[in-house]
Amino acid sequence: MGEIRCMISEASKKIQVETHVLRYWEDELKLPISRNELGHRYYRETDIELLKAVKKLKEQGFQLKAVKMLLPNINKLDSLDPQTMVRLKDELNERVIGMEDTNKEIEEDEGTSLIPREDEDGIEESSHDKMGKFKTIMMQLISVALKENNTLLAEQVTMNVTDGVTKEVNFLLRLQDEKEEERFKRFDATLREYQKSRTLVAATSEGKNKKKSKFFKKNRAYI
Repeated sequence: MGEIRCMISEASKKIQVETHVLRYWEDELKLPISRNELGHRYYRETDIELLKAVKKLKEQGFQLKAVKMLLPNINKLDSLDPQTMVRLKDELNERVIGMEDTNKEIEEDEGTSLIPREDEDGIEESSHDKMGKFKTIMMQLISVALKENNTLLAEQVTMNVTDGVTKEVNFLLRLQDEKEEERFKRFDATLREYQKSRTLVAATSEGKNKKKSKFFKKNRAYI
């Protein structure tokens, strides 16, 4: 049997993202998606599985540039426990933000730098060296986490998080009920005061009308 291939519309349904998202991921991650003789993209099963893994990382909060750093070892990430994944996400996202800030500063200073061109080349090479070292450290971190993975610890972390979230939700619901009850009491008190004042005004007005009527009758006038 031949290799199973699908067009981008079918791939988007399998991965459950829009087609424009697949195109964007392909461009940003430099994914080698094949094309047919008409220039249309087609996806193999390996491409589908890779893009599903990318989608999962995005849902966990990884920035796309952080996902790009993890591509060489993306199939190994399922073995990591939740705590390690959170730590990895925070570290990579912070690194991405730092890189973006650095690039922004370089763009703002472009054309106004007093550093000789040959020194700028040295700075660029140093930046690439740091990136290489960072990637090496991240690969080592993943490797160590894979060896030290503890399924029981992951289950305990999940249970603790779930219990904490449940308690917090219950507290917020109770607090909301108390606020609603207090607001209803204030509204009821305000309504009673309003009705009382209306009754008092009506009684006062009726008393004045009776006095006027007696006055006009005494003086043989009609109202």
